[in-house]
Amino acid sequence: MRLDFERGTIAVEGDDSLVPHTTWDERANTDRALGFRYREIKDYLDTSEVEYEDNVLNLVPSPELTSEIELRGYQQQALNRWLSERRGVVVLPTGAGKTYVGIEAIDEINNSTFVVVPTLDLVDQWKSELQVFNLPIGEYTGRQKTIKSITVSTYDSAYTHAEKLGNRFELLIFDEVHHLASKGYRQIAELFASPFALGLTATFEREDGKHEVLGELLGGKIYEIETEELTGEYLSEYTVERITVDLTSKERKAYDENVETFRKYLMSTDITMRSPEDFQKVVLRSGNDPEAWRAVRSRNTARQIAYSSESKLDELATLLEQHRDDRIIIFTRYNDLVYDVSNRFFIPSITYTTKKSERQHILKQFKNNTYNAIVSSQVLNEGIDVPDANIGIILSGTGSNREYRQRLGRILRPSGDTAHLYEIVSSGTGEIRTSTRRKS
Repeated sequence: MRLDFERGTIAVEGDDSLVPHTTWDERANTDRALGFRYREIKDYLDTSEVEYEDNVLNLVPSPELTSEIELRGYQQQALNRWLSERRGVVVLPTGAGKTYVGIEAIDEINNSTFVVVPTLDLVDQWKSELQVFNLPIGEYTGRQKTIKSITVSTYDSAYTHAEKLGNRFELLIFDEVHHLASKGYRQIAELFASPFALGLTATFEREDGKHEVLGELLGGKIYEIETEELTGEYLSEYTVERITVDLTSKERKAYDENVETFRKYLMSTDITMRSPEDFQKVVLRSGNDPEAWRAVRSRNTARQIAYSSESKLDELATLLEQHRDDRIIIFTRYNDLVYDVSNRFFIPSITYTTKKSERQHILKQFKNNTYNAIVSSQVLNEGIDVPDANIGIILSGTGSNREYRQRLGRILRPSGDTAHLYEIVSSGTGEIRTSTRRKS
């Protein structure tokens, strides 16, 4: 019997009637399994004492990999849990040092490693942290394709080239592993034959439930520690306060009228709003149904009134004055509110349209206290190294618990000072439900 790696799959030649996870490929006249089944197939054959030729892995040559990092107690517990099977997902809060767990996993495996991250900023951060190994770090992205014993890639580049790279690395690390569960990205894990795999994230569960697939791909969640267990010693203590403000009479009238327009449309159809997917049904109809289009426009207008009310901005002004000596990050969901806040309060803004050089300059000035506040849309939720702050102000956001945890994590640093997270929400609007849902 012989095992070969062919474009993200394991080809099994010979008497393979009992080999698990294989299906017959009529075109190639061979049995075949997805690459991630390699370890299970190999373990099965070894246990069955079947003689076979293994040509699957063609590992990138690797020197001795040794780091000098000393892990905290909870980080060591996470690593030990992973080492028992050398597969699985470790969940640590933002700011708790999950990258160091990954580095020590590389140290333990001591062989070629492929690290997958969602953004180029995280590529740069990982490459910087991996300098502890004192060797050149490879990068496989749209801007550079250099293979080294430790190589960092984006999800997009790894997805595009998985068939070619899938047998070159013994250890596969996924940072922000919740991204892997999406329909396209999961193929990265499926097409890699790496025997060992580690997922890292601060937010394992997805609202769509797709995180369940990570159990099959990586081994599931093996270690998790909550933010509250680390506050005081490793992360700053924190408080969360929800501040409700009233819409102006003009805003209330416009809000109610637009909500009523949307409600009447729903009553005229068979659509019940239970999930985001239900709203997408209305959006799809709006392409050729004028009433649906008006309903969607009314809903969006109502939401805009709620998230950008004058009372919110007045309350923001009060908080900015109250915390003028603190370091503040203002979070919003929408770019237009970012620009409004930036222009009104002369606060630097960061959005997806901000050039990298400008973003780096703003964050550098924030770090050295030239700026004491920045305002951003969802771009700062993950994937960008943000200097320490101790005040967070949420002006608008989704009902996602992941987003909430990520934003909270931005102000939880081991500074010794108590951090404060404020949510400013418009009373009598859908924001109240959204605020409650994201903390559940």
